Amino acid sequence: MAILGVDVGGTFTDAVLLDDGRVSTGKVLTAERQEESVLAAARAAGAGDVERFAHGTTVATNALLERKGARTAFVTNAGFEHLLHLRRQTRAHLYRPCADWPEPLVPLERCHGVRGRMGPEGELEPLDLASLPAVDADAVAVCLLHAYRDDAHERAVAGELRRRLPHARVVASHEVAPELREYERASTTAADAYLGPVVSRYLEALVDACAAAGLPEPLVMRSSGGVATPAEAAAHPATILVSGPAAGVVGASRIAALAGVEDAIAFDMGGTSTDVCLISGGRAERSGERAVGDLPIRLPTVDLHTVGAGGGSLVWRDAGGALRVGPQSAGAHPGPACYGRGGSEPTVTDANLLLGRLPNRLAGGVSLDVAAAERALGDIEPAAVVEVVNAEMLRALRVVSVERGHDPAAFALVAFGGAGPLHACELAQELGMRTVLVPEVAGVLSALGLVAADERRDAVRSYVLPLAEAGELPRAGEADLRYAGQSFDLTVPLQDGLAEAFHRAHEEQYGFAERGRAIELVAVRTADVRPGPAIDLPRAEPTDVAGPAVVELPGSTCWVPPGWVGVRDGRMLRLTRT
Repeated sequence: MAILGVDVGGTFTDAVLLDDGRVSTGKVLTAERQEESVLAAARAAGAGDVERFAHGTTVATNALLERKGARTAFVTNAGFEHLLHLRRQTRAHLYRPCADWPEPLVPLERCHGVRGRMGPEGELEPLDLASLPAVDADAVAVCLLHAYRDDAHERAVAGELRRRLPHARVVASHEVAPELREYERASTTAADAYLGPVVSRYLEALVDACAAAGLPEPLVMRSSGGVATPAEAAAHPATILVSGPAAGVVGASRIAALAGVEDAIAFDMGGTSTDVCLISGGRAERSGERAVGDLPIRLPTVDLHTVGAGGGSLVWRDAGGALRVGPQSAGAHPGPACYGRGGSEPTVTDANLLLGRLPNRLAGGVSLDVAAAERALGDIEPAAVVEVVNAEMLRALRVVSVERGHDPAAFALVAFGGAGPLHACELAQELGMRTVLVPEVAGVLSALGLVAADERRDAVRSYVLPLAEAGELPRAGEADLRYAGQSFDLTVPLQDGLAEAFHRAHEEQYGFAERGRAIELVAVRTADVRPGPAIDLPRAEPTDVAGPAVVELPGSTCWVPPGWVGVRDGRMLRLTRT
């Protein structure tokens, strides 16, 4: 059975084809129209008679970050029209009072209120649909108070809007994020409505292009690490906001399992950013919420932490003369100066080339120009650039490990992405880690994750009542719990003795537990999972590697510093500190 995975990144689009144990890969520069890159990468990998095709895309992420979504309106209860603008009334930056949050996706003039009020225990004021003003927009987000508990009013408002605006996309909060906390629910719903038309157009174009090319309809990677049909992804595009990075975590989990490692940290350094995620007990950590473009998205996601540091990140000096890297990137067009495609500003890739850590030609047919890199960097020391970008990525790795109570020394670092293996050993050494795993397919590991991904559909049910009154709960999943009177909750796996498990988790997280205090069940999260195909990468005759050395891989390059040795077996390069 031939299985194809294609991941679109900021610089390159990667493909992996797994056919009867044989692995072939393709890497092409990302085009402005992503569907063209998808087909080009599939052809480069030799895709022919494909049975299963999974896809990771940045269309939703780019549309949100670049503010290129639909003209959207927001409808809520009368008197709460400022909800998206008031947020949580917290500072954007604790120590910079002048720093401001980004503008909401919906301007205030398109935020409307409707009379009627639902309370936690039922209706407080009848809904008056006649008070709903005229709405002029291509997409509408509806978020009424307490709709997570009783969605009757919200259903009626959404139905009226669909009647009035038959060509507009209308999204109600109970359909996408039926959870407590009205601002996060409203932000998620607004993003889902805002992205709908853009993502729908892309997925329709992709499905048509795949059909014309003889490829099956693609499954789309969700932020939670599972794949869904294009129709499901188009229905709620906020679920695919970290589509590609989630696929990378799935791939890293499979690589760690093949190496017999249960505890690892996925380290994905691409052209524009770096994504890190903790893998504990063979499973990637997950979260019920993450921020994208400083907007909270309350949907299941792999617990990624992202920083704007990649191979194409621009090198610059701030007003005080200090050397900085990113978050701006040279992207694919024109790319780093050494690509010879018109770029003139210095990047991390230029620095690595001048340090002798890159070959003269990269995967995807990109020849590197040393003279152009020298001109771009000028008097900037390449080693200083690497030191600065490493410091940025170290902070990200500490966020998912040290700051969450994990000792990184007990974990292996799974390095991938086009630039990850260049920096992995130095980062691991700083963190006291002794093992680095570099997959043979490191440059296209996100695409491999797509090949191996489960079909996963997440669901959440809000309770907000004492745990003792919750009745029978599902056997598998997670529960959001808190002590009565607390504002925030902890997520604990569903199990026998759930109350005691929460007490232990609270004690571990905060240093104390109150076993005599009532526990409140906020929500239960479950997932319907159909396992993805089993994969086993081909193994070659082992070869030894000792630093200092440059190891060229099919889609990336690994730098092995002095003091590191490794074994390369055709599946991966396993490096250890001497």
